[in-house]
Amino acid sequence: MFFDGAVNIKGVGIGAILISPTGQHHPATTRLLFFCTNNVAEYEARIMGMNMAVDLDVQELLIMDDSDLIIQQLQGEWETRDIKLIPYRQHVEDISKQFKSVEFKYIPRFHNELADALATLASMLLYPGNVHIDQLKIQVRERHGYCNVIEMEPDGEPWYHDIKRFLKIK
Repeated sequence: MFFDGAVNIKGVGIGAILISPTGQHHPATTRLLFFCTNNVAEYEARIMGMNMAVDLDVQELLIMDDSDLIIQQLQGEWETRDIKLIPYRQHVEDISKQFKSVEFKYIPRFHNELADALATLASMLLYPGNVHIDQLKIQVRERHGYCNVIEMEPDGEPWYHDIKRFLKIK
């Protein structure tokens, strides 16, 4: 699971992606309607992703994050002193008990680009009311969208007609 939070002038957003062992991606993003710090947004994103994993009946969870502070706190290596983060840490520990195993791993920021993009998207868009937007579908294209679509030219001939005629003349 990858996750991230984004706090900026337009708002607060969180994103999480669960990736199955077969490579299937399950992205989620949420706009938070309350102001919070980056660390609180990170915890909110982690909790959202972990709840998704519980709903999908995941048994073993590898959680990867680009916030060394949060990782060190959850591994018990650093103390959580911020009073706003203590209930979050406890809640993550409670959710963790629902899995056979949970591992936390620090990753460099550039490996967390998709979760970061989802969080930033949620933070920047103003949603009218409580609108649900279905899952994003992200595709990779190697060609322009109009390629392989052109079958006939406006004169009714195939696109290669003029080239073929030219080659016959030469």
